[in-house]
Amino acid sequence: MPRGRDHLAVDDDDAKKGLLDPSADSDYSETDEAIHQYHDDDDDDDGHRRNNKNDNTNSSSVATTTTTAAIVSKLQVADNDNNPSTSSATATTEYYAALEVDDSELTLLPRHSMDRRRLLQDSDDEDDDLERPDTSYRLPSEGGSVFAGFLNMSNSIIGAGIIGLPFSFKEAGFGMGLISLIIVTILVDWTVRLLIYNGKLSGRSNYQDLMEHAFGRPGLLAISIAQFAFAFGGMCAYCVIIGDTIPHVFRSLIPNIDDIPFVWLFGNRRLCITFFTVLIAYPLSLYRDMSKLAKTSGLALITIIVICISVAIEGPKMPLEIRGNPDFRFSFANNELIQAIAVISFAFVCHHNSFMIFGSLRQPSMNRFARVTHYSMALSFVTCTVLAVSGYLVFTDKTAGNILNNFPPDNVLINVARLAFGINMFTTLPLEAFVCREVLETAFWPTAPYSTLRHATMTTILVLVPLIVSLLTCNLGIVLELTGGFSATMLAYILPPLSYLKLQSKDGLFKVNKIRYWALLIFGLVIMIFSTFFSIQKVVLGSSGEGGSSAATCDT
Repeated sequence: MPRGRDHLAVDDDDAKKGLLDPSADSDYSETDEAIHQYHDDDDDDDGHRRNNKNDNTNSSSVATTTTTAAIVSKLQVADNDNNPSTSSATATTEYYAALEVDDSELTLLPRHSMDRRRLLQDSDDEDDDLERPDTSYRLPSEGGSVFAGFLNMSNSIIGAGIIGLPFSFKEAGFGMGLISLIIVTILVDWTVRLLIYNGKLSGRSNYQDLMEHAFGRPGLLAISIAQFAFAFGGMCAYCVIIGDTIPHVFRSLIPNIDDIPFVWLFGNRRLCITFFTVLIAYPLSLYRDMSKLAKTSGLALITIIVICISVAIEGPKMPLEIRGNPDFRFSFANNELIQAIAVISFAFVCHHNSFMIFGSLRQPSMNRFARVTHYSMALSFVTCTVLAVSGYLVFTDKTAGNILNNFPPDNVLINVARLAFGINMFTTLPLEAFVCREVLETAFWPTAPYSTLRHATMTTILVLVPLIVSLLTCNLGIVLELTGGFSATMLAYILPPLSYLKLQSKDGLFKVNKIRYWALLIFGLVIMIFSTFFSIQKVVLGSSGEGGSSAATCDT
């Protein structure tokens, strides 16, 4: 029978060696190749067993004995070769290249993960899932290239949160805003790779299983709360964005929209949000399989590019009366730096998708994933900087939480960006509802059979509450602050170093080489606590923080 996760449950020293030592990686890959061949032979024997039960007993024993001997032989060669020569190292490298394998070649699909059947491979055939054994293996020839992983991660980062980056520069000041953007980019690049490293140490292949392995049920609860809050906050933001974009487009296309029966509701912010959320986003959210909606991610990336180009081109053309105070253009620091870091973190966090992106790579390894991460962060940093700087330098102290709200409603290019962005929210909101629903299912009904009533009830509540929130506020900035301050900081700055320290606790928690992990953990806690507090204080005191142009948005 195929093994479980035993070959991944290595000790820390062996795990570090397999991750950081190429030669050790190659030797281990040879052994894995033999084990993989063993499973293939075992599957063939199962086929013979079904055809001829009596003959199979003898042939299965012979095949198993022969293959086991081959494995033992390879293990002995690897263990006894303690002093390899240059020629043997070259031969090993050539053999490794010929096999095109990696230490994670036999990456496992956990049976109890939230991502279940879609972590490392995509299958729409339920019958195949039923016939597949409990533990599944992925061949080294399967998966995507580094470039494909780069596109997936870039799309995961460059999302709707980018629209609030000029607002973060208003909160932090131009100088500190730019510095914060650089720091967040570096930290996210590090912690995404740290998550995968932790997965290697623990033998787990998704965020939920990693936290559960490290901390038990409390760890699973912590990651579930963070993921739920991040997805739920995203839903609230998307509903607000629908109200900020679609009505402007309709009013621009139909100047006398208030006099036309039925059509007039598309010019009203609250009615427009209600119409599109209830009649489009809600039915899509009822689907159990979101794989088809996930394919619309290409539209999201194109939309962000259109927004960046539109803001960069149209910003300098704006009349002086709607521009901000030019004296604030290059201000170094303002008094809302912590909230600004929360908004930037919301835009950059992609940790909930990191394991899936890693598993989708052909020959997934730390070096290949590091290339994916570095390329993606570089592109995201450039894109975010272009939008943040071009938007803030024009509107400065009047910069709104949604930079598109600063532009006149009759600007053609900006309305194209608004329309594309608003339509994209129709399919993005159901994806976040799916995440929230799966988190609730895993937390409260992990073993319960599927219930249509429970599914419909949860979906209805999950869509209704963000709808109500978006009807009560048009302040996208405060939504991004709360979501980024509480959940994004947990996902990016708190849980990754915390799980690492837990996995390495037997070596001592307060060693010099662990100072940076403690520093990151403290940084995350400070941002989470103070940003959440200041954001709630802003809501209670009624400070809009949105700039001069956003107030009209709530009244339309």
